[in-house]
Amino acid sequence: MPCGIVDEESGEFHITFGSSYKTSDFIVDTIEAKWNAMKQQEQAETSLIQIKMDNGPESSGRRTQFLSRMVQFADVINKPIQLRYYPPYHSTYNPVERCWGILELKWNGAKLIDVETMLGWAKQMTWKRLHPVVELSRTVYDKGISLGKAAMQAVEARLKRDPALPKYDILIDPASPS
Repeated sequence: MPCGIVDEESGEFHITFGSSYKTSDFIVDTIEAKWNAMKQQEQAETSLIQIKMDNGPESSGRRTQFLSRMVQFADVINKPIQLRYYPPYHSTYNPVERCWGILELKWNGAKLIDVETMLGWAKQMTWKRLHPVVELSRTVYDKGISLGKAAMQAVEARLKRDPALPKYDILIDPASPS
């Protein structure tokens, strides 16, 4: 299962292929790994992390485990995170969806008989004249993890949902240091 991150400014494309399931935890771990791979100066210069999400079931603005992990991530890095979701059926506007289309063209019906073949094909594609950074996660993720009502209320209290677009625009501020 792939999880992709496109940096719209630089054109960098990162693909992490998972060995088990595409879950909220897999997606947040991929985002965290991308952040951790950034240079410290770039992290310091970042005042707001804006992530344009595809509104898939694993990362929707209602997915309890995803939102909980994103709140934790905002606290760890001490930066606000804004989640902006593309509405359903608008994938043509989402750059990562265009990347998937290019990857499918690169595979061109080839038999992906093993992991190395799949990773090799992915490394050969280009997006904005750059080859993607391709990684394989061997972490096994459990499906179906969700928060109970009380825990989700605590998470929801940390979210600032845009009143006009509450499902599609969510700001997470880091917890104030105590």
